[in-house]
Amino acid sequence: MDVKEFLNIIGSEFYTGVPDSLLRPVCDYLIDTYGTSGKHIIAANEGNAVAIAAGYYMATGKAAVVYMQNSGIGNTINPVASLLSSDVYAIPCIFIVGWRGEPGIKDEPQHLYQGKVTDRLLEDMDIASYHLKKDTSYDELCMQMSAFRTLLEKGKSVAFIVSKGALSYENKTEYHNNSTITRESVIKLVTEASDEDVIVSTTGKASRELFEIREHNGQGHQKDFLTVGSMGHSSSISLGIAVNRPERKVWCIDGDGAVIMHMGSMAVIGNVCPQNFVHIVINNSAHESVGGMPTAASTMNLCQIAMGCGYKEAYTAETEKELRNCLMEAAKSNQLTFIEVKTAIGSRKDLGRPTTTPKENLKEFMENMKK
Repeated sequence: MDVKEFLNIIGSEFYTGVPDSLLRPVCDYLIDTYGTSGKHIIAANEGNAVAIAAGYYMATGKAAVVYMQNSGIGNTINPVASLLSSDVYAIPCIFIVGWRGEPGIKDEPQHLYQGKVTDRLLEDMDIASYHLKKDTSYDELCMQMSAFRTLLEKGKSVAFIVSKGALSYENKTEYHNNSTITRESVIKLVTEASDEDVIVSTTGKASRELFEIREHNGQGHQKDFLTVGSMGHSSSISLGIAVNRPERKVWCIDGDGAVIMHMGSMAVIGNVCPQNFVHIVINNSAHESVGGMPTAASTMNLCQIAMGCGYKEAYTAETEKELRNCLMEAAKSNQLTFIEVKTAIGSRKDLGRPTTTPKENLKEFMENMKK
């Protein structure tokens, strides 16, 4: 179904959410139509989006659309249960949920359990749902939206769970920035600087590139923990390792979208202030792994935020030469260090995925941590 038809049937005037690859047609259409504006806000995380949608309802009396990948349902549970719920404020909302890990559809390991429990989670939160599939007709969708409007009028929320390929859009938006250094070259330089230290990499293409760099160099993966899911939490994982193994330097390879998603973790890291922690944020101001929609990072000063949170050293690099110097300083420092690297949007077209399972990665990593 064409995404314009889908959104016209829904009939909302306000959209907010977190980008998802399965919802790329929705995301591209919203960017092309509204950009980031008073009608479309790209949220920090899915719970943030729910709260924004609630504010829109309070101001207008109309239900907003919140779009997200099903992996973000967990972030919505608190504001849905204690803000939207018909037992509390009865604020209606229309969710559009990309169904990663849909039963019977091949997907990556981190999506399989989430896909299995997606229906159940929505049901437990008293959110009526409808599966939008490739063969869903225009008339079927109109009938379902009519039924949903009855629920919305009662202050209840509803959800469209969208299967892969169910929506289409004629224009595939290409996202760019003015940076030149690539994320893969950044990660390669980090692996060289970190030597035998521990690396924790963030969700998405960063972990895929780290895995392939090790493969290309004939190195093992025992020093690396690949955070293939749980977006926004790699820095907290790194903190937990760093404070319990103070003799091991921990390098966290993070992304701007992930940092923004759970930015409170930086305040905690700065407060604990482990001397063996290097926090590297690869900033392309985009949710690249799910299509490239912009983040708020282009208007932020991440180094000032880091210093304000209590990090002891903070650097920004825009070239490989600058990054080498920053990494050299971080390698010899015994201070909590933050490095922002401004990078281009894009990756190799032949970029693969880890050939080991998450459990194999964890086992090998923990065996190395015993040394």
